[in-house]
Amino acid sequence: MAASIEERQPIPATPDALTSIGACRSVTVISVSEIGWWDTPRIIDEINMGGGPSASQWGIHFDPDNAAGSCSLLEVEGLNGETTRILLDAGWNPDYMAKRFTATGVDRLLAEGKIAFLYISHEHLDHLWGIEAVLRLAPEIPILIPGTFSDDGIAWIRGASFPAAGIVNRCPHRGPIYRMQPGGVHRLMDGVASVTFDLPILLDIRGEQSMYFNVIDKGLVCVTGCCHQGVINLVDYAITHIETGQQVYGLYGGLHIAPFTTISAEQAETVRALGHYGFGKIAANHCTGAEAIALMRQLGYPMVAGSGRDGSSGTDHPGNGDVVRF
Repeated sequence: MAASIEERQPIPATPDALTSIGACRSVTVISVSEIGWWDTPRIIDEINMGGGPSASQWGIHFDPDNAAGSCSLLEVEGLNGETTRILLDAGWNPDYMAKRFTATGVDRLLAEGKIAFLYISHEHLDHLWGIEAVLRLAPEIPILIPGTFSDDGIAWIRGASFPAAGIVNRCPHRGPIYRMQPGGVHRLMDGVASVTFDLPILLDIRGEQSMYFNVIDKGLVCVTGCCHQGVINLVDYAITHIETGQQVYGLYGGLHIAPFTTISAEQAETVRALGHYGFGKIAANHCTGAEAIALMRQLGYPMVAGSGRDGSSGTDHPGNGDVVRF
């Protein structure tokens, strides 16, 4: 029988007080997979045939051969020297994700119970539908989801099928689910916090949560899945709500600036605005967009390169199997 779902309330946001989250010594991010899908025109066609961007993803049939998925392993070193591991998202195609887990050693860590919890940034298929690959190895792993998650999303985690989408989760989750409600900062452990942003996004999904790490002697590191809330909003929230957030150091993940098209004037302005924060290290991949990354490099930002291996499209961003240390 599945464990109950627990509602987690944040430390309430206040206009004149910053939330202390403590500090950690470092955070290391291993890109298990940053490829959401292989063929962008194909997925756009499938969305349009399924009713368009406002249609529910749970009713659209996507080609599983075009599915990959977004997933990262985070290793947080505490001030006491102990390491805590967090799995950020579960990818899309469970067979592909199983191969990526084997290639990066995540399979062993899951099987041995060495990953503290699975953190689902948001409900989109390329971050959630591969959860069977996680649950085959760790069916009772605690899962943190945004408080904005739909009933369909929770049913999927618990082992539902969606015939219209042609998907079934054959490994029901048997552990606890924590719904991280919006409205303030959730302190997850010393030096680590989570914030749920409540907003409507593509494919009838609502909300996204992102993590913040206060790395001692460096500053705040922002880690995000897709950043549908907007990368400027992501960083500004830290500055206005988290103690030491005024000193931002690192940025990792999909920044959702120009994921599908050539970069627009407005999107280019977002890229230029990032230069005002004085980042020490930016590791942008997944849905950021090739033209957005190229502009960041042109502007001289401290961009992390990649190896271009295991299916990733180039070396201008951290790709599959690459490691970024903050």
